[in-house]
Amino acid sequence: MPRGRYSLHDLHDQTLLGEEHFQCAPGPSGWRYVSRTTAPSGDHLGSIDLTLDALGRPIRLELHAASWQVRGAALEGVTWVRTDPTGTHATEGNARAHAFTGTSPAFLVATARLLRLTPTSPATRVRLVAFTDPVLAPRTVDQSWALVHSEAHATDNGPLTVDEYQVSALDTGEQHTVHIAGDVVLSAPGIELEDLESPPSPH
Repeated sequence: MPRGRYSLHDLHDQTLLGEEHFQCAPGPSGWRYVSRTTAPSGDHLGSIDLTLDALGRPIRLELHAASWQVRGAALEGVTWVRTDPTGTHATEGNARAHAFTGTSPAFLVATARLLRLTPTSPATRVRLVAFTDPVLAPRTVDQSWALVHSEAHATDNGPLTVDEYQVSALDTGEQHTVHIAGDVVLSAPGIELEDLESPPSPH
């Protein structure tokens, strides 16, 4: 069961925004990821609990940030309920999308597991509902994912395959690179793996 810590940085000036302490593991249904995020001061910022089925679809998502809460799942596209900090107003949403995304590295692993790309696969378009910090406001984004390189590295625990993805935002044309090994993000814009206590689980 991989357990570790990511640092999260501002995409523009690389300011440290906080750290995400996580653990994840394959489960009976597919894959589960739980984490809590802390500010540089150590204050609690939020948490995520994401469960995927065997096909990589989100069967349960629970997000907390700044007292806002989102619960979601893959249902007629994706469906979610967003609750305000007072707990009195809950807004339901639905979108013809494939999955969810957000600032957590978990969503990069989840999208990669959903798409199941190979180096010979064409670039694949995916529609995601992003929840933006700090109030978890939903917006729909279209991305293109391509697996451009996959390489096995020798480790003490056997070979570890590192996949390099090129991810393009279809609304802006902006491209970035994401490196994933099993169910751990090694590097991505604004994300650095700082500590890993056990090796990643395979796909």
